[in-house]
Amino acid sequence: MTIKEMISAQIPKQRERYEKLIKDHGDTVIAEVTIRQILDGMRGIKSLLTDVSFVDPEEGIRFRSMTIAEVLDALPKPEGADMPYIGGLYYLLMIGEIPTREQALEVDTDWRKRCEVPKYIFDILRTMPNDAHPMALLSVAVMALEPESEFSKRFHKGMKKVDYWEPALEDSLNLTAKLPVIAAFIYNLKYKDGKEPEADPNLDLGANFAQMIGVEDQKGYADLARLYFIIHSDHESGNASAHATHLSASTLSNIYYAYSAGLSTLAGPLHGLANQKSLELLLEIRKKFGGLPTKEQLRKFTWDRLEQGRLIPGYGHAVLRVPDPRFIAQMKFAKKRFPDDTLVQIAEMVFEIVPKVLIEQGKAKNPAPNVDAISGPLQYHYGVKEFEFYTVLFGVSRAMGVTANYVWARVLGQPIERPKSMTMKMLEEFAAAN
Repeated sequence: MTIKEMISAQIPKQRERYEKLIKDHGDTVIAEVTIRQILDGMRGIKSLLTDVSFVDPEEGIRFRSMTIAEVLDALPKPEGADMPYIGGLYYLLMIGEIPTREQALEVDTDWRKRCEVPKYIFDILRTMPNDAHPMALLSVAVMALEPESEFSKRFHKGMKKVDYWEPALEDSLNLTAKLPVIAAFIYNLKYKDGKEPEADPNLDLGANFAQMIGVEDQKGYADLARLYFIIHSDHESGNASAHATHLSASTLSNIYYAYSAGLSTLAGPLHGLANQKSLELLLEIRKKFGGLPTKEQLRKFTWDRLEQGRLIPGYGHAVLRVPDPRFIAQMKFAKKRFPDDTLVQIAEMVFEIVPKVLIEQGKAKNPAPNVDAISGPLQYHYGVKEFEFYTVLFGVSRAMGVTANYVWARVLGQPIERPKSMTMKMLEEFAAAN
């Protein structure tokens, strides 16, 4: 059965659950909201619905209730590869079940049929200024694909609300198929010869991406691409890029409009750009100490940096109370393949030293590393050293999670999102009365 057929089979039961919750339990109070939550960016307010993923404070991200380690172990893998098919992960996010090898390959095959990028997209990107950020190029490309939207075409012709999910799925499959090709072109345009990439019909998405950007060790990088695109794919609906996409799509904007909003959000230094800053820190340490520092040298470096009011990027998380399993998975990958890489060794030492210093200085309650603390050195090792491009990779990956959420939001008929605001005076009066 195809993804569309599998979703279609689940729809009656899932719609019944959704409607029953609203009808029978719509007034049930889930959580109270504090003034701090309102003023501090709505942290922790339980106000979004998604079955696709959940961030467990003690176990990290769960994709369809499975931990990162469980997902990497359970998903089918290409012959001779250590990491699973990316198509298998997309099947899991969409359907909620681990696919067979044939089902995972079916997604990859479908992507290859849809991956041709219209020539006008490449032409538009070539007209952009030479100093345009790769994320700006990616966002422009996604927005420029909007005329391809099946959802918009069918919506304006007139279709029933219960059918919205079908063209939403079509758009999602088309977008996720084209994004790796667009990203590879952006890499070639910015840093190489500007060649328009071509997908190999015999390769899965991970291997195809490796050959499209022309890395030297294509087999090794193919496995890294599979790992990277899988672990960055989703992080609940409440993270900034996913929420921006969800909010935009709740207006019935098609996925091209909606995900361009998500990409603009991902480009922020407090979100997707954090992996660049983490790598810059590791390179700074390597340069300062001529290689691997001693533990005492690193401890003093960290202490002095924090005393100067500077951050340690890659450490701390709004939800997690343990080291990010995505960090652990990437560190395991690196130590197995290139344990003598100095940047990996520094990252491992930072992992040992920095959390202790952060606690001693009272700079962070939850100083464990997040995914950004190690992702840069892995890309750097394989020769992808252009920092600005890393967030584009993040964007290709995150599209899988947000499109899965997008399709199911249309299945369930979720409404436009519209939280209520309060004035400062209202909060002061409420605080005084309580």
